[in-house]
Amino acid sequence: MRFLATVLWVLLVAPACHAADRVAAAREARSKQVAALFSKAGVSWPPEQLYLRAFKHERELEVWAGSRTGALVKVQTYPFCAASGVLGPKRRQGDEQVPEGFYTIDLFNPKSSFHLSMRVSYPNAADRFHKVAGVPLGGDIYIHGSCVSIGCIAIENGPIEELYLITLDTRTKTKRDVPIHIFPRRLDAAGLAALTKDLPPESPLAAFWRSLEPAYSQFEALRRVPVTSVDPKTGRYLVKPAPTAHR
Repeated sequence: MRFLATVLWVLLVAPACHAADRVAAAREARSKQVAALFSKAGVSWPPEQLYLRAFKHERELEVWAGSRTGALVKVQTYPFCAASGVLGPKRRQGDEQVPEGFYTIDLFNPKSSFHLSMRVSYPNAADRFHKVAGVPLGGDIYIHGSCVSIGCIAIENGPIEELYLITLDTRTKTKRDVPIHIFPRRLDAAGLAALTKDLPPESPLAAFWRSLEPAYSQFEALRRVPVTSVDPKTGRYLVKPAPTAHR
């Protein structure tokens, strides 16, 4: 009986303890660095608002934070150490693409095979609109450690510990999923021109990338998280116009 109890503990309890230990270890190792990052940026910790932006061409993930009503400040930039696929959206299971579009971080996995991981809310309404009948979209897209990728964004283990704590503690404080916008590259005029220079004007891919640009440009101008939606008739991303300042 004692042997059976031990086996059950190993199978059921030990993995949960290990996961808790992994997060606790990250907190012990990284809490001071996280606090220092926010202090240097002049942002309270945990923040009232957090926003993540990823750029596939530049292989960078940015962390922005601040108050609910003010302009956000860049807290940190983490380089990708692995990301599979090419520029362009994810359209089917097994294409090894990192998605592009507007998502949230909707789940935390402290038991990940890739150290720590945070799930991206793919597929969203735009992805489902463009789904090919009979072709599964796939899922399980994460930001994680361990520097390997099959459709995910990987950063090194030390940085993922920081990012995991930053995102988890903000989610705990605000009770809201953290937005993450994934772009093919920085969509200034030069970046968009570079993406579309070899594509015909009527190209669906060019149209898709152009639909991402307003969110990029609005944030560059205002440093406020764009409010986005999906047109149910076209599957195109829409960005709510920025409020006009009263005089």
